[in-house]
This record gives sequence, C-alpha cells and structure tokens, in this order.
Amino acid sequence: MARPDRKQREEREEVELNERLVAVNRVAKVVKGGRRFGFAALVVVGDGRGRVGHGHAKAREVPDAIKKATEQAKRNMIRVALREGRTLHHDVIGRYGAGRIQMRTAPAGTGIIAGGPLRAVFEAIGIQDVVAKTIGTNNPYNMVNAAFEGLKSMESPRSVAARRSKKVSEIVANRDVRMKEAKADDASEDAEAAAE
Repeated sequence: MARPDRKQREEREEVELNERLVAVNRVAKVVKGGRRFGFAALVVVGDGRGRVGHGHAKAREVPDAIKKATEQAKRNMIRVALREGRTLHHDVIGRYGAGRIQMRTAPAGTGIIAGGPLRAVFEAIGIQDVVAKTIGTNNPYNMVNAAFEGLKSMESPRSVAARRSKKVSEIVANRDVRMKEAKADDASEDAEAAAE
C-alpha cells in the first residue's frame, strides 16, 4: 500500500522540479565515412526550495543528451540550507579543479549577482540574494562542480548548534555580534581612508 503513495510523491516532486540547461558541447569523431557528431549536455535541476542537483551526459542527439543529464541530476540531488529562504547562511569558497568560487551572503533586494552557470545553480536552488565570483576558470563544468563543493560544505546554525551541543539562539547571536564588529571595522577603515 505504501508503494503507490511513494510513487505519486516522486511524480509530484518531478513535476515541481525546474531544469536549467547550462552548456551544450559538440564533439566530432572522425571515422572512415567522415565525421560522427556527438553532444554533451550539462544540466542543473532544482525545486526552488533548497534542493538542487547537476548532471552531464553525452548522446548522439541534443535532446537525448539533455534527457540523460536531467535524469542524472535528479539522482544526485543535495539539500542546501537557506537563510530566511532567500540567501546563504555564511560566506563560502568552493574549489574544484582549476575553479574557485566565492559565494557571499547578501541583504534582501540584492538579487543574484553571478555569471552564467552559477546563476542557473542559484535560481534552481531558490536563492534570491547572493554575490558570487569565479576565480581561475570559466569552464562551466568546473564552475558548477566548484559551486556544489562549496554548497556541500556550508552549514546551518541548527547543524552547528547540534554539533556543539548549544542552542541555535547562541550561535545566531554570536554570528550577529561578529557581523556588527566587521561592519564597524569597515566603517572605521573608510573613515581613515577619507581622512588621508
């Protein structure tokens, strides 16, 4: 009896997922009769509420490659904890291969300030305010992988509180104090620079 319910729930989840095609690459294999073309697709899939996955696949035709990559992305989904349902909990750096991605939390109304492949990742997750910078590569595969490595390493105050055997309110209060101190330091540095 439980199986049909689970099947219906999975179908409902698949309907809610939005897919973003990040990159399509055409490759040619030279054979006796000429060239044989193949296509590689990189796809990001998310539910807009913190679940996201990515996949890449190859096929002889573009639609087949996209379909295979989408299925792979649905199998490899991760959950990302969002702050107020709109931004990251803290600044994070993701590394993969030659790629380094800096992702910074942002106040409400900032929007998504990020380049191509990263924008697709953030929109799929459901992040509304974030600032991201790519350092070292513009290869979409490395950019997406680096973003996912960074998102996997991100922790929510709840998980930190559980690990340290503290209350969430203590962790959040400490974070707010540190942010105020950092803003005060920035303001004093600006004032010194203006005085010079």
